[in-house]
Amino acid sequence: MAGGPGPPPGGGGGGGLLYFGLLGPVAAWRGGTPVNVGPPQQRTVLAALLIGSGHHASSHELVDALWGEDPPRDAVGTVRTYVSRLRKALGPDADLITGHAGGYVLRPAGNTVSDVAIAEQAVALADAAAHGGDSGRARGLLRQALGLWDGEPLAGLPGAFAEAERARLTEWRLSLLERRLALDVEAHDYAEAVSELTALTAAYPLRERLRELLMLSLSRSGRQAEALAVYTDSRRLLIDELGVEPGPKLAELQQRILRGGEQPVAPVATVPTLLSPAQLPARLADFTGRDAFVDELGKQLEQASGMVMAVSSVSGIGGVGKTALAVHVAHGVRESFPDGQLYADLQGAGASPAEPAAVLGSFLRSLGTPDAEIPEPLEERAALYRSLIAGRRVLALLDNARDAAQVRPLLPGTEGCAAVVTSRARMADLAGAHHVDLDVMAPDEALLLFTRIIGDHRVTPERGAAMDVVAACGFLPLAIRIAASRLAARRTWTVSVLARKLSDEHRRLDELQVGDLAVKATFELGYGQLEPEQARAFRLLGLIDGPDISLHAAAAILDRTEDDTEDLLETLVDTSLLESTAPGRYRYHDLVRLFARTCAHREEDEAERYATLSRLLDFYLATTAKASALIRPGDTLVTHLSPVDHDGLHFEDRKAAHDWLSAEADCLLAAAVQFGSGDTLARTVDLLLVAKDLAESGAYSPQFVRSATIVLEAARAADHTRSQGRAHLILAASHIFAGRFEQTDVHATQAVLLSEAGEDVWVCGEAANLRGIVADLQGHSAQAQAHLESALAYYRADGNVEGESSSLSNLSRMHCAAGRVSIAVDLAEQAIAVHRQLGTDFRMANCMYALGIALTAAGRYDDALLQHTQALSIFRENRMHLWDGMTHFRMAEAALAAERHSQAAVLAEQALARLQGIGGDWHRGRVLTLLGRTLLAMGQRGRARACWTEAHRLLQKSDSAEAAEVSTLLASISPS
Repeated sequence: MAGGPGPPPGGGGGGGLLYFGLLGPVAAWRGGTPVNVGPPQQRTVLAALLIGSGHHASSHELVDALWGEDPPRDAVGTVRTYVSRLRKALGPDADLITGHAGGYVLRPAGNTVSDVAIAEQAVALADAAAHGGDSGRARGLLRQALGLWDGEPLAGLPGAFAEAERARLTEWRLSLLERRLALDVEAHDYAEAVSELTALTAAYPLRERLRELLMLSLSRSGRQAEALAVYTDSRRLLIDELGVEPGPKLAELQQRILRGGEQPVAPVATVPTLLSPAQLPARLADFTGRDAFVDELGKQLEQASGMVMAVSSVSGIGGVGKTALAVHVAHGVRESFPDGQLYADLQGAGASPAEPAAVLGSFLRSLGTPDAEIPEPLEERAALYRSLIAGRRVLALLDNARDAAQVRPLLPGTEGCAAVVTSRARMADLAGAHHVDLDVMAPDEALLLFTRIIGDHRVTPERGAAMDVVAACGFLPLAIRIAASRLAARRTWTVSVLARKLSDEHRRLDELQVGDLAVKATFELGYGQLEPEQARAFRLLGLIDGPDISLHAAAAILDRTEDDTEDLLETLVDTSLLESTAPGRYRYHDLVRLFARTCAHREEDEAERYATLSRLLDFYLATTAKASALIRPGDTLVTHLSPVDHDGLHFEDRKAAHDWLSAEADCLLAAAVQFGSGDTLARTVDLLLVAKDLAESGAYSPQFVRSATIVLEAARAADHTRSQGRAHLILAASHIFAGRFEQTDVHATQAVLLSEAGEDVWVCGEAANLRGIVADLQGHSAQAQAHLESALAYYRADGNVEGESSSLSNLSRMHCAAGRVSIAVDLAEQAIAVHRQLGTDFRMANCMYALGIALTAAGRYDDALLQHTQALSIFRENRMHLWDGMTHFRMAEAALAAERHSQAAVLAEQALARLQGIGGDWHRGRVLTLLGRTLLAMGQRGRARACWTEAHRLLQKSDSAEAAEVSTLLASISPS
């Protein structure tokens, strides 16, 4: 890394502050430790982004900055590489640099600062101090700014950009130096000024201002002859070098010295009568909740004392109550700001944001400045504003800001003052601000607000309907206020009537308007500010159902690279139109999603909307297939899926595949419901089929039943045989894991019939396997064996090694139930051997489970427990919660057979705990039956009967051997 002095004292010596140096060799430090920002050309890119901080720099502009008119062939790619390396070097602060519209933006965060920014801030404070008559403070601040230079700015950087910026920054330093020296002269610090000016005039002989200051210093220190000699030397040099006479200021100064009156009388500035404005809007009488935010902001603002100037920024979606919160807090702390409270609506959400100069003009008039004394330039207005409130305690409420650039000139800038800023955008680049991200209300707060508006007498009788109303409003304060106001104005409506109106998603946004308030209009303001690519992303993502969406899925929807997609989504997050729930995951507020979908139907034709859904479905199907291929390497299902146009994600290992499948489960199932018709039907059925492990885990069985039922109806309506057969299979698999065997057999039978007709061999094998399992559980051994051997034949014909092992495992359990224990052990060991050869663990756990059952029947209890323990570890690793619970059940079964009653009881109770909420009544009924047997063996007859009574209730609807068994057990034990 280039050298440099490191961060200045107090500027970067500790913590996680990221400090950039430009006023010397380009460098960076984090907490005082150097950060390697690379070779000169890479540092040129960093410098260009820092100097344009917060502004877009296109790739071509960066290419031009580096190479001018002679760039290399892959210049844009090289710039991309430099940016990538810079982001890597910045580590935890990599997201400071974001891609945007074919270029890049560096947006400083609260922990980021540069020497240029520090110098600019010091100069601004010096301007304010000088305007307020405090020349001593102005001198000190200018010295502080000048002390940041470390030799030549951007030292060692190549290219025309660096050369131009180097010249600009050098000129800026000289102008600041001249200003500081002028203040030194005014402060009668002549000796030091003469020494410094003598050296400077030698270094910059043609700068007349430096020679003017040297003449003043010499003359005022009694050295008039030397002062006049400086003029003579200056005149000679200018004529010789440039062929011109000295400028009028230098000539006039010579005449004043000759007359003995070189110092003009400074005009006396008019001191305005300072007023104490009280501009805060009235706070809402029914302001509700937000207690934590009120306390947090209040404490932050009241800290504005001594040497502190507090700035709080409140951001959030339109209608979330940012202004209401800020006004409420401002009223609560106004006694801490007795010198005035200023307010401005900056109209940042509209097409014509307020100009900072105009707002400053209004503030200055409010503070007592006559119109004639208000300067025109923005910088001068800002300086006068800060000068007027210096030493006073003033609060500024800057409402509805567009961005930090609009806000900066309006900040008080002096200790003891404070500002509250509200904006839809999160102003990460507003240095030193305390940020508050305001979310929707909590349900109880939302209901309380609704109640305060329409009255408790109308809410109490219909509390459930009232909660439906606020939920339909997405707990958004504006929407709740509109809904409640509509109801309050209609005395004949009940809360239930309003709830029904809002239940229709297609009309919900239209219902949420009253007078000049409308949720849709609020969202339109933010949407209208988006760039075309941002607006397209906002619309198309709104078409998708599901709780959230991943970055990978969003890239597929938008048909963009992941980097470009991330840049787009992060800009939507910055504008509060999208939420980032976790790194790489995004979601809409419910009402914003409805608005986005409205925009999509308004602005995108049907073909593009279909293409959007189709791209996502292809992505989900391709990626789920890759996950399945890793998790079930011997399964041929992936060769029997519909073709897609997306490659899908690549997974490093099975764990990564499992992680992705678990993270996307809710989104996959929502997509199946949304896409399960028309041209997407076949792919949707395949998506459910290849994601079937989610149903087997036990956690998603109800969602699978719902999704598959919807898809089955669509397949019937379309008379699509293949999809019908596959939908029946999905339903059969979902029902069996919930213990609903009659439904399992019905759907599996239909799946076989339809799939045989369509020669869908994979489905035939799976359906026959399920029928065999059900027949075995119902005690029909001959039927079970026939179905399982049929499944085995289908699997072998298809080369489905995993299916073959599954049939062997199920045949093992069937033979075990029929008392053919040695055959059962042999078949289970054959199944395990298949998986060892495949190198899989997930399905091998099922085979170990079957072997454990057979070993228990063989009286080899320790061996059985060992097999179950190994299977349990695999089930847990693969998040198979249902199998986790049932393995504990089988371990309890082995322990009971070995007469280890206490161990059996503990294992059975653990099984019940793990099956809580999953697996259905049949699985819990079986465990309770076993627990009752264990308790009876321990002499606890009352508890045993209680277990069997509950088991009988759970099992009575199942046509299984266990239902008859528990009836017999209950009959055998007396109520006592």
